Amino acid sequence: MSFSVLIPARMASTRLPRKPLADIAGLPMVVRVARQAAMSTANQVVVAADDAEIVAACRAHGVAAILTRSDHVNGSDRLAEACALLGLDGDAVVVNVQGDEPLIEPALIDACAATLATHPDCVVGTAAHAMTLASDLANPNIVKVVCDQAGRALYFSRAPIPWWRDGSVAGSPAIGSVAPLRHIGIYAYRAAFLRRFPSLPVSPLEAIESLEQLRVLWHGERIAVHLSEHPAGIGVDTPEDLQRVRELLA
Repeated sequence: MSFSVLIPARMASTRLPRKPLADIAGLPMVVRVARQAAMSTANQVVVAADDAEIVAACRAHGVAAILTRSDHVNGSDRLAEACALLGLDGDAVVVNVQGDEPLIEPALIDACAATLATHPDCVVGTAAHAMTLASDLANPNIVKVVCDQAGRALYFSRAPIPWWRDGSVAGSPAIGSVAPLRHIGIYAYRAAFLRRFPSLPVSPLEAIESLEQLRVLWHGERIAVHLSEHPAGIGVDTPEDLQRVRELLA
């Protein structure tokens, strides 16, 4: 199947200034992300940046990049503009790979795109994996998802879901034969929906949980979920995360 990878990159970061250009083993982080994505089966990989310095750094290393507006409030809005700039057809599949995931597995990118392609009733595809630690289930910084029998998301939450009424979250997170699922922040979109997404009103649930994907469900659209056998690679949010990745790639 044919799909594009778009990587939103924003220069400003409270916890890690100039994050896209942070050096990792001799390469800017966003370039490392793009090179990982290029090992997927995507027909193109493009960085959508908010700063000309990011675009220049990408092009200096042979990575396609376009300059988008600097006033977008989130990555989805930035990618919606990128779709228009690239002239992508409404039926095109676009995978959003975060610019701070230098260890992302190319196979996960392929799987996310394939999940959307095999769910024609869905406008978004994403991924999750089974959790094995009860501490993760109780951690509000770890987003959980529950799905229906067809692999479509029912709800995303920072709370422990599903809640084991007759058990205890202090024990094993396995609930009978149902393992709680940790959401992996990778998304595949149909380009027509991605362009429409910024115009959808923010949902009350999205505002409460601070989870953008809840806007999709609130407005009656469906999200297909790929169940991965493995956790995602380390994302870089803090200087400590950056140091861990540098050590791994040293």
